[in-house]
Amino acid sequence: MKNYKLFPKVTLWILMIVGIVATAMFFLGGSEGSLEVAGDFLDIPKFTNVLLYWIYALVVLVILVTFGFVIWKWFDTLKVNKKSAFASVGVVLAAVGLCALCWFLGSPEKIEILGYEGTDNVGNMARMSDAIMYLVYILTASTIVALVWGVIYTKVKK
Repeated sequence: MKNYKLFPKVTLWILMIVGIVATAMFFLGGSEGSLEVAGDFLDIPKFTNVLLYWIYALVVLVILVTFGFVIWKWFDTLKVNKKSAFASVGVVLAAVGLCALCWFLGSPEKIEILGYEGTDNVGNMARMSDAIMYLVYILTASTIVALVWGVIYTKVKK
């Protein structure tokens, strides 16, 4: 039982130390040259890839742990209350549908970015940028409507 309580603490400390080291390498590791962007010269940190790969690893870890716990909790709920478990699947399917709708609303046309000459601002990447913006707009508006409706509903209910 004692090892069970120790594991999260050790994991947290390891993740924190590696994160601090990667961040220190990025900010204190010097420069490997400069890049001209819109007439300005910007230094390129020597250990940019180390920090980026660490961030990618953390994002993947968070996604895996989150989905793992969600699936585990869903099976626990399925044992107790099947109706509630399948209602949560409906919510997930609605969220996937909303993401698909936002994807199809997005445009694959080129996004003009000052000083950027690459090809990552057209096609699917441009459509994904639009989809994310539309999703944020819809979720923000939904949150505001839910807050206002909650206040009105509470006042009327009293």
